[in-house]
Amino acid sequence: MTLSSLAHLPRPVRVAIIGATGYGGAELIRQLAPRPDIRLTRLVAKDGIGKQVGDVHLSLAALNLPLRIEDAEPEAVAPDADVVFIGLPHRVSAQVGAKYSDFGCAVIDLSGDYRLRDLAAYEQFYEAQHPHPERLGTFAYGLPEFQRAAIARSRRVASPGCFATTIALALWPLARAGELRGRVQVSAMTGSSGSGANPQPGTHHPLRAQTLRPYKPLGHQHVPEILQTLTDEGARDLALDFVPVSAPLVRGILATCFAEVPEAVDAARLKQLLHEAYDNEPLIRVLDHRLPEVNAVAGSMFVEIAGTAGAAHEGRRTVVLHAALDNLIKGGAGQAVQSLNVMLGIDEWTGLLQPAQWP
Repeated sequence: MTLSSLAHLPRPVRVAIIGATGYGGAELIRQLAPRPDIRLTRLVAKDGIGKQVGDVHLSLAALNLPLRIEDAEPEAVAPDADVVFIGLPHRVSAQVGAKYSDFGCAVIDLSGDYRLRDLAAYEQFYEAQHPHPERLGTFAYGLPEFQRAAIARSRRVASPGCFATTIALALWPLARAGELRGRVQVSAMTGSSGSGANPQPGTHHPLRAQTLRPYKPLGHQHVPEILQTLTDEGARDLALDFVPVSAPLVRGILATCFAEVPEAVDAARLKQLLHEAYDNEPLIRVLDHRLPEVNAVAGSMFVEIAGTAGAAHEGRRTVVLHAALDNLIKGGAGQAVQSLNVMLGIDEWTGLLQPAQWP
């Protein structure tokens, strides 16, 4: 049995959220505030100062939280927090997270600052110098389906990116079976909430509501994260051609992944690999009779995955893996809460099994 890093904490566990006015912050509050084993102690941001939660996030007004948004430094917040969730832009998050860690708080970072171990990859894809390169590799990667033991032992977790979660989950059954090698092509459509609460030219609703638009082709910052994750899980000589697409929806990701595999990985073998990987994972649904849809998972922690095998040709065949999830929940704040549950040594799915919202 793996010893959980936070199992010794008295209950309720004191939690602070840094970046509380963003969409990720809203989702963290929604997930954590109702739980009797959690006490939200501080909600920190650079905007909305002095406002109640319900005035910033209208959907959370019914929680009647006594806390107000505040602009406070780590040295003021840390004494009131056992665990700190940080949802800030990259580089800023690295600096803030380092301070909280030094003050003794457990840190769950939702930015990309500590996901990669390779400094050169970080600087290339994030187009910035890392403020604390000496700390790369010291955070557990917060995808519990792959890294439960490491998360349980750690007091510092780097929560994965939304695209990285979707694509890694889709391809993992091939990687763990040793069948994922060479070049993989992926196209994934995403909702506007993944770009944050502040309107930008690519996310402002009138500019994307009636269109589809590719962006960052072959250069998205989640590429090295996906390669690192799948190589750790058994992929070899892996290369990734990834084109993200801005879609006219608020929540959700639908990824389609093309891989060349040995001829022996036919439809029956692919189905077997998917079920062997995920039949014991409550959050992952392997579909045999339909393909994944965002509407089936939006507003929930659930992931849908399905696979299709093409005809064999010269000893190889193309397989297509499809995956859908909610980018703010399993692809964001909900997954960070899943990691917290693992760190606390409690039922991993506590508070996370609500079904999707429909219609």
